[in-house]
Amino acid sequence: MQTRFVMINTSHAGNVGATARAMKVMGFDDLVLVAPRWANVLRREETIQRASGALDVLAQARIVETLDQALGGMTHVFATAMTPRDFGPPTMSPRDCFTRLTSGSPLVRASDPDAQAQVAEAPHGVAFLFGSERFGMRNEDVYRCHAALQIPTNPDFGSLNLGAAVQVIAYEWRQALAGYALQSPAVAPRAADAQELAGLLAHWEKALVAIDYLDPGAPKKLMPRLNQLFNRAAVTQEEVNILRGVAKAVLRTAARARG
Repeated sequence: MQTRFVMINTSHAGNVGATARAMKVMGFDDLVLVAPRWANVLRREETIQRASGALDVLAQARIVETLDQALGGMTHVFATAMTPRDFGPPTMSPRDCFTRLTSGSPLVRASDPDAQAQVAEAPHGVAFLFGSERFGMRNEDVYRCHAALQIPTNPDFGSLNLGAAVQVIAYEWRQALAGYALQSPAVAPRAADAQELAGLLAHWEKALVAIDYLDPGAPKKLMPRLNQLFNRAAVTQEEVNILRGVAKAVLRTAARARG
């Protein structure tokens, strides 16, 4: 499925760079600008700085004169609009919309007055439209979309920077497409083995005796309980070294006190 981000009449070069960055971190690279304020916006210094390394997205981005030119090959088009329209496509949260879209469910219920806008067929190309920073999206552009996406925000302060809005939409869409797995450490820490744990317990036993916390004549179950504690904690080799360092410091301090 092809995914395209379309920026309409963008006036701030930095937002173009921020959009490229937001797209790249979510694995998208198809960016089209419709009649931006600056003809050289893709090469402006602020754009490149805000892209923060997403130069490949900028390099293949296209600038066109009309929205029609930007939507070639797109079967499903979505507006981003903070203010619901009295007329036009249904207003939905990105998560609800994308869940319906990827599951093949219609974007509106059969009982909805706009039921004729239902879209149940699998999308082949999806475009997300973002309007001008100054006046948002024109009604005529919103009307041609399958749904208007409204990001749920604080009702008393719902203003989102354009780059931030793109990041939210890109993230939610990537999650709907199964997302990315969390990255694991290159080298997982090695768990301490039984011999290392026994050495740690012996070291701690000496330290606890040295500070009169443990009576060797009546140890009760203190050391087995500590053994169980370390087992539950699944201490690593590095953590064993730290804890043995603590025991060493305790023994050194106790020896100085006795001296």
